[in-house]
Amino acid sequence: MNIKPPLSNVQQRDIDSVLHPYTPLHKLSETGALVIERGQGVFIYDTQGNEYIEGMSGLWCAGLGFGDEELIEAATRQLQTLPYYHLFGAKGTEPAIELAEKLKELAPVPISKVFFTSSGSEANDTQIKLAWYYNNARGKPNKKKIISRVKAYHGVTIMSGSLTGLPANHNGFDLPVDRVLHADCPHYYRFGLPGETEEDFTTRMANSLRELIEREDPNTIAAMIAEPIMGAGGVIPPSKGYFEAIKPILDEFDIMLIADEVISGFGRTGNWWGSQTFNMVPTTISVAKQLTSAYAPLGAVMVPEEIYQGYVDHSSQLGTFGHGFTYGGHPLGCALGVKAIEIYQRRDILGHVRTLMPLFERRMKALADHPLIGEVRLSGLVGGLELVADKTSKRPFSPTQGVAAKAASLLEKRGVILRALGDTLALCPPMIITEDELNTLFDRLALALDDTEHYVNKNQLRSG
Repeated sequence: MNIKPPLSNVQQRDIDSVLHPYTPLHKLSETGALVIERGQGVFIYDTQGNEYIEGMSGLWCAGLGFGDEELIEAATRQLQTLPYYHLFGAKGTEPAIELAEKLKELAPVPISKVFFTSSGSEANDTQIKLAWYYNNARGKPNKKKIISRVKAYHGVTIMSGSLTGLPANHNGFDLPVDRVLHADCPHYYRFGLPGETEEDFTTRMANSLRELIEREDPNTIAAMIAEPIMGAGGVIPPSKGYFEAIKPILDEFDIMLIADEVISGFGRTGNWWGSQTFNMVPTTISVAKQLTSAYAPLGAVMVPEEIYQGYVDHSSQLGTFGHGFTYGGHPLGCALGVKAIEIYQRRDILGHVRTLMPLFERRMKALADHPLIGEVRLSGLVGGLELVADKTSKRPFSPTQGVAAKAASLLEKRGVILRALGDTLALCPPMIITEDELNTLFDRLALALDDTEHYVNKNQLRSG
């Protein structure tokens, strides 16, 4: 009989006061939260002093790890100079101006203006409002529908949550709202037909998108939003040639392509932008997460000159541009964004990522033979391991069995934090991780997968 240890004082206080996101709330009173006290480099430490490799960079965001002295100094200096101001009513701050300039310089396509938010959800929510505003400005008031994709993740506000194509983000929340369409997920392993080549699958995805647009009427569709590589949907790279196949269709029907670079921006996939890695040519871009290496909340929307002029024209008709956030362009966040980009460049973080990529790929692919692993997916320093009940048929475990969640729990016991995304274990270590630290992460991961296999066999989960 397993007797669970009592919750610590801090765990009980947590349960009594905090509503946890993305958590099985019905189980929390039994398990308690893992309360994190401090972090340094790629490691975090709980209140009991236990050490973990943070293999997810928090939530895909702490690219420079924890406790970076330069970022801490930049934050302290900004707080001493100007702890807060806003950008409403034609006000400005030097950090916001400098960060916008840096983002324009780095952008994968020509960008004219940067609009600041506090998160990726807010950025994608703003993208939709701006697409509607733009189409109203150019006399196309019916062109308002937005295409997203099954398994996409774009946030959790009412609109960005609707764009997200995951059932858990819709069920019980009355989502998605009207005007949101979901195209097919370009995941060849899971959705390819028997005997279908990857190239044929891509062609089918493009044809399906065209059929969706024509069925809905292209004159009613404003934009399509897409992550270069799907993140929370399971770390899913697009099938070969996917973005090259769909871009001409979108152009034909005057549909903007919004790149959600919230996870893939700033070096994560081996290029500055995931768009560059997957040959995606966006109209507008959303960024957040590694923009500040998560040392302060900040997001942004990047728009080209033609679209910005549409905003100007509509502002002249309406009298103002009526959109903004109290903390959008917060000087602390912007100062940290400036410093983070400076560090990425000066320390050649992109070069470091590229140096580690062969090791990351080798260690990931070595796990493909494990009895639990159906598919290994990766790009740069982000990857996913899809767990299956049967490798030959690709049969997944029942969602009620929570096998990937169990694997994540067993990983914690081995001293690694990863995230279970449905059937997939996601990896997204800080980009500063060393070869030795990366090998340690994979050594512990291999042991935890063996632990999970033992758990599956002991409980006969493959037959259930």
